Amino acid sequence: MTQNTSTSASDASIKHAASVKQAPKAVLNTDELEVNSSSEKRALSYASTLYGLFNQILDTKQPADRVLANYFREHKKHGSKDRRVIRESLFGLFRWWGWGQQLSPDVNGHLSADNWFMLLSSTALLEQHSWQDIRNAWQGFAKLKSKRITRSEQALTTDPSVNGKLMAFKELTDLTECKIEDLLPKWFWQHCHINQEDTQPLIEAMSSRPPLWARVQKQSRDQLVSELAKQGIEATVTPHFSDAFSLGFQSINLNEVAQYKQGKIEVQDLGSQVIGQICQPKADEHWWDTCSGAGGKTLQLRSLMYQQANSSNGESGSITSSDIRSHALEELKKRAARAKFAGISIAKWQSDALPVKENVFDGVLVDAPCSCTGTWRRNPDMRWIDTASAIEDKPVLQLDILTRSSKAVTAGGQLVYATCSLAFAENQAVVNDFLAKHPEFELVEIAHPFRGETSQMLTVWPQEANSDGMFVAKMVKAQSA
Repeated sequence: MTQNTSTSASDASIKHAASVKQAPKAVLNTDELEVNSSSEKRALSYASTLYGLFNQILDTKQPADRVLANYFREHKKHGSKDRRVIRESLFGLFRWWGWGQQLSPDVNGHLSADNWFMLLSSTALLEQHSWQDIRNAWQGFAKLKSKRITRSEQALTTDPSVNGKLMAFKELTDLTECKIEDLLPKWFWQHCHINQEDTQPLIEAMSSRPPLWARVQKQSRDQLVSELAKQGIEATVTPHFSDAFSLGFQSINLNEVAQYKQGKIEVQDLGSQVIGQICQPKADEHWWDTCSGAGGKTLQLRSLMYQQANSSNGESGSITSSDIRSHALEELKKRAARAKFAGISIAKWQSDALPVKENVFDGVLVDAPCSCTGTWRRNPDMRWIDTASAIEDKPVLQLDILTRSSKAVTAGGQLVYATCSLAFAENQAVVNDFLAKHPEFELVEIAHPFRGETSQMLTVWPQEANSDGMFVAKMVKAQSA
């Protein structure tokens, strides 16, 4: 089996190789700056750190969350405020890099000191960061005139949409050729097809931080929300799924929340939750999660089985979870143990041969490895460190996994194909190619959970319910197959 065969599409942060040839470290040249106040010294320190991290990510093509985690592990001097400034600024820089890269990087792709402080200033403005003393210092280092700052702030106040942010960016930087479409790479628009009227709402969503979505397990949602409220944690329910809720943008250490430690809370984006809801496993069914990763959808499927059992006075079903990565499966075991979920077994992919028996499962979920374009809200760096090959290289692998996994579906059973990609080539095209070669399977009409309409293949766009983007198609194997 190839290295990527069983990589979970949910685990966007581990799509890239762990070791990349180290590029020369980018160093911000600040020799000509006059630094006096303590705020200016802190601002300069943040700027230098961010410059190194930002360029390391672009140069090595390593995911930002991994680079940042390694940095904080090696620099334990940073307190919680430092970490917040660095983290939120870094991800903000990538969120607006589609405009910022027009600040004329050098031959190595690095900005000069003046342009770097311009990028930091504009990012802090567009993100509306609260550390005003740091913002003021960056504006001073960028030699920004007060009138230009005022005009940019007024533009954003007048229109907080992405159009207003574009006007604010232009006022601050004098870069007049920027367009809102620039916030996503050109190759995205070539592969991810969306109606013209939905283009701006999509960009609006992709240019904003997503909330933290979660599910309740083995408890009523109302009871959990009440318990969290007593701890000062606000949970907002959604009408779409009875077990889903949002924690918004609160700064919460879930490891200190009793309900999380007891397995009653499982973090899962609302878009990702759509997949399990489409599967709708019955309490006595046996399912195979072929590319389980760390088990987000395995746990959701099992939780839905328990919900079914509570209404039918019985539960005898099971989930078999497979992946090529031992560490991911170990994490799944820990999460299942925390939730006190029985009936979950592990069958690691060892080769191209199926790790399970053929023709035995009532349902098979293929959450295939993909470009993860639907998760770009959480990983804005990926839109700039990936290329079109992230999409173009996947369909052959995806079709191969879907084809082999389909052998495990019993007659009359379900085969569900899902990705967190928004690209036609990874989604509809893969399903169409599979069906053309496997007439024993046919598509099932499914209802869009947020729009209500029915279709045979469903794409969840990020702007529809403030979530990640996902694709899902459900097929049924003929009874006589």
